[in-house]
Amino acid sequence: MATVLLIDDDEAFRSMLRRALQRRGHDVLEAAEGRSALQALSSTAVDLVITDIIMPEMEGIETIRALRRTHPELKIIAMSGGGRVRPESYLETAKAFGAARVFKKPFDNEALFEAIDELFK
Repeated sequence: MATVLLIDDDEAFRSMLRRALQRRGHDVLEAAEGRSALQALSSTAVDLVITDIIMPEMEGIETIRALRRTHPELKIIAMSGGGRVRPESYLETAKAFGAARVFKKPFDNEALFEAIDELFK
């Protein structure tokens, strides 16, 4: 299975999703925002990044842009529950900057697992 870097500032959501991914056999690293995620990637290889968009410090779009510069082949899934605008706006931007798949929170975990499986076919 994949080694996943999960980035989300909501600790409870991140923990729930980490457990779900681990039950599917994935190894999961966690970060609360983009800057710490990029630091983790400097010493650890991952197969997939799943990132929230709206976060403090370094938000998801900025993180995706940095990942595309440093790890152009890395698979990225973006997710957002919105903010000041509808989540679809953020997700469209994330896709334009290189996210392979996008999900509006809340989402069905099975749909996420299917997307992960498709990315690794």
